[in-house]
Amino acid sequence: MSIRETPQIKATRHRVLIVDDEESMRLFLARILATGLKLEVTLAGTCEQALRLAGNYVYDAILLDLMMPGIGGSKCCAKSGRFRPNVATPVIIVSALTDQATRERCVRAGPNAYVAKPVERNLLVSTVKAQIAGRGKPKGAGK
Repeated sequence: MSIRETPQIKATRHRVLIVDDEESMRLFLARILATGLKLEVTLAGTCEQALRLAGNYVYDAILLDLMMPGIGGSKCCAKSGRFRPNVATPVIIVSALTDQATRERCVRAGPNAYVAKPVERNLLVSTVKAQIAGRGKPKGAGK
């Protein structure tokens, strides 16, 4: 009787899209997520670029800055859910804007979570992890 080895199935890495007009912030967030959660990261410097990517690739989460040139982060957030491959993809706002009016306007755009800058590493990792785990649930569920 011979023992047959079961082939190892490699787990698929989660993919995250980071959208920020500041390159240093994109790289900072990417470094946190790539090391803290072993995620595959795609970077976009404009909302227009992010919307093109969201129309062509599936992401497990999208991190989005609000203060962006061109299409702003709020409009980008509202539009990102329209792309078939990312209908259930959670959007996490990462912004220096923390006043109540901005948060209320942001909530109307439909993000799943909000992380204030300056970013606290553990909070970002736990927020992204929770949103990926809850992917596919309706927005607002499990907050």
